[in-house]
Amino acid sequence: MDEKAKLTIPKLIEEAQIFCVVQSKFQHKELFGVTDGKAVGTLIEQKFQKHLNDIYKVQIGSSASGVDLPSEDILTDIKVTSIKQPQSSCPFKDAKQKVFGLGYNLLVFVYDKTDDPKSKTAILNFVSCSFVSKERTGDFTTTFRLREMVKDNANEEDIVAYLQDKNIPADEITLSKLAKQILKTPPEQGYLTISNALQWRLQYARIVALSDDISGISKIISYNKPNK
Repeated sequence: MDEKAKLTIPKLIEEAQIFCVVQSKFQHKELFGVTDGKAVGTLIEQKFQKHLNDIYKVQIGSSASGVDLPSEDILTDIKVTSIKQPQSSCPFKDAKQKVFGLGYNLLVFVYDKTDDPKSKTAILNFVSCSFVSKERTGDFTTTFRLREMVKDNANEEDIVAYLQDKNIPADEITLSKLAKQILKTPPEQGYLTISNALQWRLQYARIVALSDDISGISKIISYNKPNK
């Protein structure tokens, strides 16, 4: 029997595209009438993990590891969300994630679900799919402003004041350390919207709408807005 090939990021991107095309035609009996986004997301994540596992040597994460594909060279979490509100939540590790990114890559599948009453099945049309490298997973507005502040010769106090103003969830000592790090190595421009909560809430509208070529973001399926 042939030895399975090792999964790489380019192969992951290639397989995500194939998966989107195939799944967009698939009639899901078990999703007919289902409105719970989490149930849809879990099913698609598992399907995609099985798809990868059938072809490649790949490490699949447990819920404890928190990342779906945790091997060091892939380190990618799979997110599946509806185009109606393209967002999901992820574990809060520390305040730095909003500035310097989540610490892992994201593969974001965005679907438009329609139920067919005749066949009693659901179709998930994958209208967007993007691979976002970990350097680009910071909060868009926060990273944009901080990068500007560093360019404008802001000092540590200025940065701390801005972070406090934005309610970054951390104490003063942590914010001071974070400010020093920002001044030393300014963050990359992030492309998520990250809302503070007990868990981070990640919003992907900017990624979905992105038409420019941005290093670190691969548009696997580009979003075409349906004609009303």
